[in-house]
Amino acid sequence: MYDLSNKTALITGAGQSVGLGIAQQFARSGAHILINDIVSERAQSVANALCAEGKSATALAFDVADADQVKHALNGTKVDILVNNVGNAGSIPMEQTRFIDLSLDTIRQVINSNLYGVIHCTQAVLPGMCDRGFGRVICIGSEAGRQGLSIGVSPYGAAKAAIANLVRHVALEVAASNVTCNTVSLGLMNNVPAEFTDAVLSSIPLGRLGTPDDAASMCLLLASDSGSWITGQEFVVNGGSSVRG
Repeated sequence: MYDLSNKTALITGAGQSVGLGIAQQFARSGAHILINDIVSERAQSVANALCAEGKSATALAFDVADADQVKHALNGTKVDILVNNVGNAGSIPMEQTRFIDLSLDTIRQVINSNLYGVIHCTQAVLPGMCDRGFGRVICIGSEAGRQGLSIGVSPYGAAKAAIANLVRHVALEVAASNVTCNTVSLGLMNNVPAEFTDAVLSSIPLGRLGTPDDAASMCLLLASDSGSWITGQEFVVNGGSSVRG
């Protein structure tokens, strides 16, 4: 098992789904987990559950899309590992709509949550990482950022593509400080609505949807000492979907 003892990991959007799975695996590997969620009760519930298991966790509720909230919440907080997991449309359900029918408000909401949320959190923790000579930044991307899809997620795809490229640039800037930055691009996950499951399974060679544990396992590698010579990369975790071309 990877050892994250004596490390503090901030997982954004960790109150449910993929973020929760990452928080659980990191906690079981010895890290102290800062459980971020926009819903304070959700963050506290996860932190309480981990502490009940004998793990170390603290709830930290704030909206990653709000730069002032991020700055206030993370001011003076030591973060060794940051997993930028928040996605979709933040505080509201993501509206799957054709680009030509989208309102600018909806587009801004998606871009703010997915791209600016990453920018705000990463800028907040990078100076401390560089000063201490250690850091891991992991961004949760999506296959929607690597290919065109006709399912009404164009702003989401654009934001995820931007994140992957941002990571490449930042990785080069902070490499000399022993800080790594990588992206994990996820394929179809098991949060797909049940009515779509049968239709999408045929596109996945391994025959199943991805789980939070699948995402967490890749993140754990990148956060650990085993990932110390990996930076500026985008790792595809999609059950083999892209192999078919």
